[in-house]
Amino acid sequence: MLAAGTLHDVFLVVYLVVLALVCVYALHRYQLVHLYYKHRKNTPKLAACFRDLPRVTVQLPMYNEQYVARRVIETTCEIDYPREKIEIQVLDDSTDDTVTIARETVERMRAAGHDVVYIHRDNREGFKAGALEEGLRIAKGEFVCIFDADFIPPPSILRETIDYFTDPKVGMVQARWDHINREHSLLTKTQAILLDGHFVIEHAARNRSGRFMSFNGTAGLWRKTCIADAGGWEHDTLTEDLDLSYRAQMKGWRFLFLPDLVSPAELPPEMQSFKQQQHRWAKGGAQTCKKLLPKILRSRLPLKIKTEAFFHLTSCTVYLYIVALTMMLYPAMKLRLSLFEEHEVLSNSLFGLSLFIIATCSPSAFYMCSQREIFRTWADKIKYLPFLMSVGIGISLNNARAAIEGFFGKPGEFVRTPKYGVDTAEDGRWRGRAKTFRYRVKLQPYLELAIGVYLVWCVIMALRDPGTICGAPFLVLFASGYLYVSLSTFYGQFVRGHEHVTQQQRQAG
Repeated sequence: MLAAGTLHDVFLVVYLVVLALVCVYALHRYQLVHLYYKHRKNTPKLAACFRDLPRVTVQLPMYNEQYVARRVIETTCEIDYPREKIEIQVLDDSTDDTVTIARETVERMRAAGHDVVYIHRDNREGFKAGALEEGLRIAKGEFVCIFDADFIPPPSILRETIDYFTDPKVGMVQARWDHINREHSLLTKTQAILLDGHFVIEHAARNRSGRFMSFNGTAGLWRKTCIADAGGWEHDTLTEDLDLSYRAQMKGWRFLFLPDLVSPAELPPEMQSFKQQQHRWAKGGAQTCKKLLPKILRSRLPLKIKTEAFFHLTSCTVYLYIVALTMMLYPAMKLRLSLFEEHEVLSNSLFGLSLFIIATCSPSAFYMCSQREIFRTWADKIKYLPFLMSVGIGISLNNARAAIEGFFGKPGEFVRTPKYGVDTAEDGRWRGRAKTFRYRVKLQPYLELAIGVYLVWCVIMALRDPGTICGAPFLVLFASGYLYVSLSTFYGQFVRGHEHVTQQQRQAG
């Protein structure tokens, strides 16, 4: 058996290595902020305009979207573009009332003079990617615009994007997401800030500095020949958009991001839907990393592109490091980093510093910069930072599991994020509609709750030890994150079950 001192040293080495990895990715966040401000004036410029507007096909993929299907079809028909130059494809894989709703809406829009076609598949082969590929085979347009069912296409979307394609090297133009129900709850406000950081800072920094960016699966316009040249839509990952984006840019196609062109959509208003969405993105990111990163690193692409692609595609691994550090917090407190036992001040400082780096520094700078760019009253968003960091930590077990599945598991099913058809921040209809989305509570929320209780114990221990008391506020963020995520999951299941029982009782009565 190893001596106690040796075990301490091994633990210390592992702890510092994992902490160093988190710090590296935190520094990368700073690098993105630096690139954003360095290249913020490098905005896309139109070289010319089309004399004769080209034909565009708008694709609306959907699966069991009964609460939003009618809205997205109707608002797409309101896009400001010559009717003879726009075709709308409703790509419906649904198995519920969405079929009737979508078909009836399409027929009504066709009667009003819109070129709308309804394509229904009896299977979900390839999931969203399969539906898009099937629609692409018969698409009339030279360009393809894609909107998920919960989006509200802005009327000017085609007018403001199409002329960028006069540059024959441009393959895709991406609009920025906005959020219909941003102000609905603390959870939606947090999600909005998270996504704002992704779009405002990440997209702009990568795109304007000449690095690869990604299409976000919706609210973007593609050149049809770009999709074909890159190999078409493939469904061996859960993030077919990220996969195609990298394959297209490796072929030499240019992408553009227009942050001032905004397309609003719905944020998941409850925890289980949010976790499902995060799980799919993290797992798909890991799958795309496994599939494409070796090819990228072996290619002759510039070093700056390879480096950014590495951090982008491996970003899902950060959740593994955060979970590992979370589980090592109590041993770290007890051992107090025994290598430095003769330097107590250094030992105590290193423990507090590690929590400070993980929980505050990088997210604070990154997300506050994004809010500053969007809102004049951005300082008001500072009060949400603690909750944002707490939720980011609390969701780490969910996303770490997704990353492991992505790297080592099977492709898996494309699990859609439930859409509730909210129209405003105050729209509370989703609560009544939540009963139609039933979930089976698995082991994960129990583990999240157990970790939350473990972290509460860490807080108590930190408060009792003068050497670690400086880390207590940050441990509170860890504990509250895991407790909030787990208890919100249980509460959501309770509400669904209660609504379902109440409905049955009403029917029986």
